[in-house]
Amino acid sequence: MRPIRRLFIANRAEIALRIVRTAARMGIETVVPWHEKDRAGPALAAATETVEVFGEPPVAAWLDAKGLIRAARDTGCDAIHPGYGFLSENAAFARAVADAGLVFVGPTADAIELMGDKISARRFAMRHDVPVTPSADEADDPASFAERARGIGFPLLIKGAAGGGGKGMQIVRREQDLGAAIEIARGESQRYFGDGRLFAERFVERPRHIEVQVFGDAHGHVIHLGERECSIQRRFQKLIEESPAPGLSPALRERICSAAVRLASAAGYVNAGTVECIVSPEGEFFFLEMNTRLQVEHPVTEMVTGLDLVELQLRVAQGEPLGIAQADVRASGHAIECRILAEDADAGFVPDTGRVLLLRTPQGPGVRFDGGVTEGAAVTADFDSMLAKLIAHGADRRLAISRLRTALAETAMLGVTLNSDYLARVLGHPAFAAGQTDTGFLERHREALRPAALSAGERRALLAVAASAAPDRLAYPVPEPYASMGAWRN
Repeated sequence: MRPIRRLFIANRAEIALRIVRTAARMGIETVVPWHEKDRAGPALAAATETVEVFGEPPVAAWLDAKGLIRAARDTGCDAIHPGYGFLSENAAFARAVADAGLVFVGPTADAIELMGDKISARRFAMRHDVPVTPSADEADDPASFAERARGIGFPLLIKGAAGGGGKGMQIVRREQDLGAAIEIARGESQRYFGDGRLFAERFVERPRHIEVQVFGDAHGHVIHLGERECSIQRRFQKLIEESPAPGLSPALRERICSAAVRLASAAGYVNAGTVECIVSPEGEFFFLEMNTRLQVEHPVTEMVTGLDLVELQLRVAQGEPLGIAQADVRASGHAIECRILAEDADAGFVPDTGRVLLLRTPQGPGVRFDGGVTEGAAVTADFDSMLAKLIAHGADRRLAISRLRTALAETAMLGVTLNSDYLARVLGHPAFAAGQTDTGFLERHREALRPAALSAGERRALLAVAASAAPDRLAYPVPEPYASMGAWRN
């Protein structure tokens, strides 16, 4: 047992605030880092203490393992929670945290190394009877890699061994495109992850992306907390996630969840992790990868199970047993999460920046808003475009969709364009309502998801509403003497 009394959160924005809230409820003090270009945020106001970190570009500050560990020790912390992204799946960071005498709130460095590498994870899955797609590993024989990839058949997927988030990934549908796809995937993998190793696997057409939340403790207990559907993706990036997965038969659900627990148990896995797989239209499922961290979409699991996953993480990290058996896990109702991004979905999904002039967040039964920005904050291109997550829970999927669409309509931000209207259109599409989702959904329904054109009168009405909601925040240069007459004048 190693009680955590003071926790360093090696992250920022909404996930930092999410961790602070649970830690505070558990009586744990928190320290949140900040950068000169990222000094405004609700996590900083809620933390026990804040500390400045340094790096250029700013994201480098959250990738500086030595600097973060030094800041944690200087502020008297017992443990480090990495959140997700940044160093959360970096085995060297986890090992360095332990070597510094601090508790790493996550799996062991050995588990991160084993499951974080896609090639070693696939081999491990095969040894434990977890199905994987037919594949070819470049490392087995680099000279014959292209030939062995062709042998899988087309379409196929070229992937970076250390990749993630769609980086270093290429779909190849024609043999003549294979050589160029290999070079593109290798270049991206090297640039983003410093590792150009590749492998190829069969590409499953119209797959569903299903993942299982697993949890293990240091006493040999491993359970799952059900599955999530993450098929609504754009360029391999998830936008909408839900639990339970619609239309999944009880038998297939049991096979997938049992395989996830079997894999995590064999790895001696401790803390939170997610086993991801793809499911074909014929009902086959194949292991994809394991994320050795807390997931962005963990709130949907919390909403249906009533469990606080961050609390479980902290208790397990302290050496406590999970305290719940598989039979104790009960799912109730349905939950759906949308990722609120600073981007103009109607102009080609172009990321947007600016200062938040006005922020209005939704409320209501079954609605949860996990945000990382406040009014007055600057949204820059220095960090990921995700600003918040909006989650809705209902007794069934229909009610969850209805509540989430209402909540999206009540979410307002002036100064920065959000993708909330686009998400509402996705939720309102008849195919989504019917549960007919797969990873190609957004592309296949691209035309139907375009916005209806506004009339000139509708545009004027919207501008008038925005102006009346925040007249003191609309800044534009006006010469004297007109400036002193006020905002409304002829």
